[in-house]
Amino acid sequence: MSRDPVSELRLAFSLLTRLPVGSLKGEVPAMAETGWAWPIVGAAVGAVMAAVCGAALWLGLPPVMAAFLALAAGALVTGGMHEDGLADVADGFGGGRDRARKLEIMRDSRVGSYGVIALVLAIGFRAAGIAEAAEAGAAPLALIALGAASRAGLPLALALMPPARSDGLGRAAGAAMAPALVALLLGAVALLGFGPGAALAVALTMALAGLVLAALAMRQIGGQSGDVLGAMQVVTECAGWAALAAVGF
Repeated sequence: MSRDPVSELRLAFSLLTRLPVGSLKGEVPAMAETGWAWPIVGAAVGAVMAAVCGAALWLGLPPVMAAFLALAAGALVTGGMHEDGLADVADGFGGGRDRARKLEIMRDSRVGSYGVIALVLAIGFRAAGIAEAAEAGAAPLALIALGAASRAGLPLALALMPPARSDGLGRAAGAAMAPALVALLLGAVALLGFGPGAALAVALTMALAGLVLAALAMRQIGGQSGDVLGAMQVVTECAGWAALAAVGF
């Protein structure tokens, strides 16, 4: 199948957001081939969040309120899919006795105590980071850059980790290394606005967080799934905010 970057980009937006991109005509690209565009989608989500945060600050709201509104906007744009994955992973890994039970819990639409705690901590942690960035005047850059970088490693996880299920996103997406490497490059470029030293620190911190979650997923359920990828986005974004706070915005 011949490459169609425009169709791949549109499909990436369709997969990762609720933004209207229209119906794809002709041959639909393979899901794995869209991985290169996932950081671009993340940057777009971050731009929406930055616009809402900026508008809230302009209206006179304090940074912490602006931060929560930005997170609400991001959840609306994505449908909360990443947060849903985080909650499912927390419930499954925390409450399942064995691999089969963990996967069963992760597929359950109900959210348990582990999931609620993970969501509260992740939302509060990111809100604190956004508020700090807003006070330093760096919220737009941080939101866009971390939106891109936190999605840059997901295609690589798809390519390198075996699917934990015989169905679902992890199995359907397949593996494509070239788009995954392009995604990593785009994610790294997005961080350069912080300066070389800070960009390296943020990138390494996010990579470490992603590797830890990947290792945990391999041990708990034997691979990746859509929920694991969603959780990885949120966890690596939290790691990015922590690194930025440590090195200074």
